[in-house]
Amino acid sequence: MNVVRAMEKYNDIKFFWFIPSHGDGRYLGTSFGGRAIDLPYLQQIAMATDNLGYYGVLLPTGKSCEDAWVVASSLVSVTKNLRFLVALRPGLQPPTLAARMTATLDRLSGGRLLINIVTGGDPVENKGDGIFLSHNDRYKVTEEFLQVYLPLIKGEKVTYKGEFIQVEDAEILFPLTEPNHLKLFFGGSSEAAHKITAKYIDTYLSWGEPLSLVQEKLDVISDLSAQSARQLDYGIRFHVIVRETEKEAWAAADKLLSRLDDETISAAQNTLSRLDSVGQARMRSLHNGSRESLRIAPNLWAGVGLVRSGAGTALVGNPQQIADRIREYRALGFTKFILSGYPHLEEAHRFAELVMPLFANDQIASEQADEFGRQNRFIHTGPVGEIIGGHKIPD
Repeated sequence: MNVVRAMEKYNDIKFFWFIPSHGDGRYLGTSFGGRAIDLPYLQQIAMATDNLGYYGVLLPTGKSCEDAWVVASSLVSVTKNLRFLVALRPGLQPPTLAARMTATLDRLSGGRLLINIVTGGDPVENKGDGIFLSHNDRYKVTEEFLQVYLPLIKGEKVTYKGEFIQVEDAEILFPLTEPNHLKLFFGGSSEAAHKITAKYIDTYLSWGEPLSLVQEKLDVISDLSAQSARQLDYGIRFHVIVRETEKEAWAAADKLLSRLDDETISAAQNTLSRLDSVGQARMRSLHNGSRESLRIAPNLWAGVGLVRSGAGTALVGNPQQIADRIREYRALGFTKFILSGYPHLEEAHRFAELVMPLFANDQIASEQADEFGRQNRFIHTGPVGEIIGGHKIPD
């Protein structure tokens, strides 16, 4: 089945940014130019992305970062419209506790919570967390978790006995703001991940790969979801390096790696090779741990993946090139673009100021409200730039 969902106007694109709770800076693989990750800095990013019109932010999970739920809770009160995509970890959290946490943060944020289901792909980290399960068993746990969690957040009382999870008369007493509006995100490139996606998930997430590779995954998931009579949304995760000219953008990409030595790359790749994540293996195959041939498709660069786990590719180019590449992925069916850049505060501004205006005619009008009555503000709609001569708004 060929997955092509092109639209004349891409009025459903939503741009997300990233909260770098595992570190930030001007260069990869070095502390030089590194930035302290404290509450004021994370609040700066959250407030900036909220004000710039991003739809939401992704918070990472794992031992390499600050706890996503605590961080999200600390950012809710300084934002108004921003959604928070926060991870739940089946096997690490009982589903009833996860449902209580979900209900609490959903209510305190005024319905701005989104859930990212993360199975986890690092066997060493998993063992440190007390999880001694194979890849396939972790996905069995994920499915059992969802079979308990999903009815709980809808207000149902649940009794369930599976191979790994058992509950009796489980319930949550405080309801969600709008239980049927809570959306689940999930990423994974294995067959087991695709089956869970098709049965339970609202938005399938992919790390950024060349168009032909992500097309293959969407074909499989689309067929599986059709068998379950379900319609999915699709999201994709990229870093972004946008500058006014393509030459400047590629120079910035090179600069990002300019303090990275071969020993650091080797150590990072050795660590990443132990992961049993199919998606991580696909990321590594794009560069094979080498600085050579990092430009893997038009305006697509694999340099970040030399030392970073998870998302390892970046869109690099001038504003029009970045917008063109986004529209190509939108033509495949992706509507949610989860972006990040280095440093995250500055790059959030660059993307919002240079690329978002190119989608002004595509975006939902700012006066339209979402399901909670909030105003959608995906692009900056006020005066842009300094007033000329004290009397004229710049063109």
